[in-house]
Amino acid sequence: MSKSYNVAVVGATGIVGQELLTILVKRGFPVRSLKLLASPRSAGKKIPFGEQDIEVEVLSHNSFEGCDLVFNAIPDETSKEYSPSAVKAGAIVIDKTGAWRMDPDVPLVVPEINGADVLDHKGIIATPNCATTPVVMALWPIHKVNPVKRIVAATYQSVSGTGGPAVTELRTMARQVLDDEAVTPDVYPHQIAFNLIPEIGSWKDDDYTSEEMKLVNETRKIFHEPNIAITATCVRVPTFVSHAAAVFAELTEPMAPDRVREVMASQPGVVIQDDPRNSVYPQPWTAAGEDPVFVGRIRRDLSHPNGIAFWTVGDNLRKGAALNALQIAEELIKRNVI
Repeated sequence: MSKSYNVAVVGATGIVGQELLTILVKRGFPVRSLKLLASPRSAGKKIPFGEQDIEVEVLSHNSFEGCDLVFNAIPDETSKEYSPSAVKAGAIVIDKTGAWRMDPDVPLVVPEINGADVLDHKGIIATPNCATTPVVMALWPIHKVNPVKRIVAATYQSVSGTGGPAVTELRTMARQVLDDEAVTPDVYPHQIAFNLIPEIGSWKDDDYTSEEMKLVNETRKIFHEPNIAITATCVRVPTFVSHAAAVFAELTEPMAPDRVREVMASQPGVVIQDDPRNSVYPQPWTAAGEDPVFVGRIRRDLSHPNGIAFWTVGDNLRKGAALNALQIAEELIKRNVI
């Protein structure tokens, strides 16, 4: 009889938590028991899981007894408070928040890239920011054969990256603008409907945002390359699901676009959509609901002899969040360390 696991999902009523529950069923993850945890305002709510309806419980420090795996899809400060209790109870925490990503004792894992890092955990394993994931997935196979020296990225991030209220705000605000009604932003500092906002996260040194620095620091940690030169601009855009990025990478040696396509296509979890003259390239609308990271517009960077340029898109709720977390759990099972 195959082994099964006692699982808890913290933040089960949120947009990522809901996606995780869907993927747990879809991928047939071996769940023995499932505990759904959230804030007091969600207590008592019943959420369908397969053929069951499971009642949401209030998160507490005593919630984790008997759990093998805990998936966190909650605010950073909540993870900082409760994750140590889960570890103390004997669970492995797979954390989607930003609370632990840069902790030197916590592996930051994209299983297709650095799956072996799960062996070094001390109870918590972090999964990267949803904007970092498509960039590293596309670049990793290139880096293995022709090391990346510098990355310049501009990301175009959907409102679901902020959560359910942002999705509601975009939907409501778009209708208001089309009906010539006044709009009042709540989630974002400016109107998001029919607009672009080059501000995601808090402001840091040198006028970079926290989101931009996540892409810089997380890429270096996942690649185990602390000296890669990286700069980023992160922009919130009026799409519901999927994050996109325009990426320019300086390699150690020149690399022809056909070779770039060939190498990227060899990476599990990456799909090439690259026939621009026939308008074939990745788009947020078509990437939504899909597991892979899509890459297109692959070409030489005309500004540098060793440069390549490309466009990548991935569903931020799936590979950018819930799917990557579940793949980490699958990696633990595959390596027989849970």
